[in-house]
Amino acid sequence: MLALAQWQLMAGRSDLSSSQASLSGRERSQQSLVVIKQSIQSPTEPDPQTAATTIQPLESKSETKEKTDSRIVVNLGERRVQLYQGSQLLDSYAIAVAKPGWETPTGTFQVLDMEQNPTWVHPITGITVPPGSDNPLGVAWIGFLSNEEGEIGFHGTNQEELIGEAVSHGCLRMRNEDVKALYAHIGKGTPVIVEQ
Repeated sequence: MLALAQWQLMAGRSDLSSSQASLSGRERSQQSLVVIKQSIQSPTEPDPQTAATTIQPLESKSETKEKTDSRIVVNLGERRVQLYQGSQLLDSYAIAVAKPGWETPTGTFQVLDMEQNPTWVHPITGITVPPGSDNPLGVAWIGFLSNEEGEIGFHGTNQEELIGEAVSHGCLRMRNEDVKALYAHIGKGTPVIVEQ
C-alpha cells in the first residue's frame, strides 16, 4: 500500500521545479520516457494471485493471419484506441492519455514488447510492486516505443476511474479487461498508429 501511495504522489505531483516547468513538451516527453523505462521490470517468479489473469491468445485456425493483419489506431483527441483486422473495425476502447507536458508521440510504430502481469519498480524509490491489484501497470504491458530515453505503451491500471482523463506520463492506460482483449488479438510487430 505504501508503494501505491508513493506512485499516486509521483503521478499527481504539482511541485515541479522552475527548471522542469520551463522544459519544452518534447523534453518533458523524453523525461517521461526515462521514468517509464526505469519503472518496468519483468517479474522473476509468477505470483499465485495473478495466475487467474493470464491472457489466453486467440484460438482459431487463422490466428497468425489475424494477428499479422491487425493494426491499432490511437486517436488522442477522442481518447480512444481502435483495433482493426484488415479494414474491419473489431473493437474500440476508451483510454487515459498523457497529461499536458508529457504528450505521447504521434506517428507510426509497432508493438515491440508484450508482458502479462508485469512487475512495476518505482523509478525514484526503487520500491517494487508485484503483479496484483496495487500494480499501476495493471494486468498487461504492450510497448510500442523504446529508445535510450525509455518506453511508451499501452497498459492496464489500478485506477480505472481515470480512464478518459489526461493523467499519464506518456503511456496509454486502459481498463484491465480492455487491455487483456487487445493483448489477445495482437502480436509483436502489429502496427500502432498514434494520431492527434
